[in-house]
Amino acid sequence: MAMYTRLAAGRYLASEHTQGPWDPGTQHMGPVTALILHELARAEPRPGLELSRLAVEVFAPVPIGELEIGAEVIRDGKRVQCLTASVRAGGREFARATAWRIRTAQTPSTAAPEPPAPVPPRPADAGDSWLASGFGYGRALDWRFVKGEPMGLGPATVWGRVTVPLVDGEEITPLERLALFADSGNGVSFALDFQTHLFVNVDLVISLFRAPVSEWICLDAATAIGPAGRGLTTSALFDEKGQVGTASQTLFVAPR
Repeated sequence: MAMYTRLAAGRYLASEHTQGPWDPGTQHMGPVTALILHELARAEPRPGLELSRLAVEVFAPVPIGELEIGAEVIRDGKRVQCLTASVRAGGREFARATAWRIRTAQTPSTAAPEPPAPVPPRPADAGDSWLASGFGYGRALDWRFVKGEPMGLGPATVWGRVTVPLVDGEEITPLERLALFADSGNGVSFALDFQTHLFVNVDLVISLFRAPVSEWICLDAATAIGPAGRGLTTSALFDEKGQVGTASQTLFVAPR
């Protein structure tokens, strides 16, 4: 079963594989973000332009059910494009995204040439698979912790790959794989006990200096909680060839 089934142009039905950890009736924003990119890719694509930034504002938890995504170009230039997308269900808007495409050109690279650690060759063990036991999104990914502990507090370095299709009958792209995993930064590096506190992201900003190319994506993530009910997660993003960019999440923090 895929995360989504296409019902019509811009309309999808979400499956249990999109389920998030906070409420069994709502989606993890990873699949939603990947689906936004899936629709943005169909909005006036042009050779030589690649997505370089995606900012998703989360207005409310996205329900598991039918979704409608509208995407359009709002600024079209020779060297840059700005696009927007909206996620709606039942007549209500749940998320809105802005994306930039930038023209490709040959430039000297100063990026980190290697990821922080290779993908562990071992099978997943009990420590890795805690995420696969509780909610649909966790079960739909293959997790490999390199640094940190799955239920421990503090920074973590984690490899992941999705094991089910994003959209039924359609091939997932490396960029969609990255977007699907990038929203997990606060979930793998939490700074407060999951059982006692909520730390839900109200946004996700992905900035890329090159396109990802591999099946596995790595998050090197850390979360900081401030004294006034807010937090921030920052994640360096890697594929198997090296760093590709960063992700950040602004967090709403409250006792459960």
